[in-house]
Amino acid sequence: MSLAFAVFKEKSRLKALLDHFSIIDDPREPWRVVHPLREVLLLVVCASMADCDHFDAIASWGKANIGFLRRYLPYEHGVPGGRWLTLLMNRVDPALFSAAFTGWVRETWPERPELIAIDGKTSRRSHDRAEDKAPLHLVSAFATTSRLVLGQEAVEGKSNELSAIPVLLDRLSDGGALKGALVSIDAIATNARIAQAIVDKGADYLLAVKANQPTLRAEIESAFSAATRIDTCVDFDKGHGRIEQRSVSVITEIDWLNGERRFPGELRLPNAATIIRVKSQAELADRGRFETRYYISSALLPAKRAGEAVRGHWGIENQLHWVLDVVFAEDQSRLRKGHGARNMAVVRHFAINMIRTAPEPESKPMKPQRKATKPTRTSIKLRRKIASWREDYLAIALGASAR
Repeated sequence: MSLAFAVFKEKSRLKALLDHFSIIDDPREPWRVVHPLREVLLLVVCASMADCDHFDAIASWGKANIGFLRRYLPYEHGVPGGRWLTLLMNRVDPALFSAAFTGWVRETWPERPELIAIDGKTSRRSHDRAEDKAPLHLVSAFATTSRLVLGQEAVEGKSNELSAIPVLLDRLSDGGALKGALVSIDAIATNARIAQAIVDKGADYLLAVKANQPTLRAEIESAFSAATRIDTCVDFDKGHGRIEQRSVSVITEIDWLNGERRFPGELRLPNAATIIRVKSQAELADRGRFETRYYISSALLPAKRAGEAVRGHWGIENQLHWVLDVVFAEDQSRLRKGHGARNMAVVRHFAINMIRTAPEPESKPMKPQRKATKPTRTSIKLRRKIASWREDYLAIALGASAR
């Protein structure tokens, strides 16, 4: 990446970020504002990218790197302390903050995602026993191909995910952004209301069917037993101490799923077109593991594409939830008061998107090797470290393009 190109991308991407921060109203009296809200939010995002996971560390990083921050905003009065950051982030409107995040993602990465996984995650230590407050549970949308967080919605607990999914879909579909996408959700959302909400946005659904819907699962098993045309593909995967074989089968003769209900409460999904069966056989060091999973989709999917979509859904666990817990220490955060936990979860999503789509850090050339090796991609954990060490890399990460 040339320096001119990097600077251009830096300005355009950072401008989009600051523009979306500016829509968040600052309720404080203007003549009493020492630290403008845009300066505070930019500080929090930059420090989160630079390996800071709590407010005291963020404030200390800001003081040490005030010259870097002043490249973008005045910071006439320096940066606030950790306690002051805590009080302010507790008061920022989380709904407006989430909307600003979604708008920034859409403007910075305008391509429509092909596969979107929606799933929930609980921040384990954000509960408050004194206030009888449950831990934060955030339902997130993740573009598994580009590995970008698209949006999020907070709920009281996992049992309330169904109320958050339609709200999240409405936010993501602004401007027709969901048209043509395949939206995958776990079995908790396998019902006609969620399926219809996805179809109404011009997207297709991929919904899991598990043991919590025994009648539907039994019907699907019978359908595969009676099917005369089954499209099947088999693939193998090796790694993490196991060898796994997956057999993906699909049938499309499923008119019975769209038919009249035979009894009250019987599940019928709108526009159902494909039923998917995934049989996996994993050989571990000390045992074997066998599993059969079923899915329903409104898209006509061949077996190979269905297998890719099913595997893609779990990208939200491996590439988002695992990163938040292990790299950003989200489960260790003790933010409990006000809106702090929700707002900092959104800040982490800002940081993940920026760090993940940044170019590879430049390294010193190594001596030629006799045998060519596959280049390795720098981990997000190491990228955060490098961003904290090198201002030039943090500047490029702020402006790197996803394309």
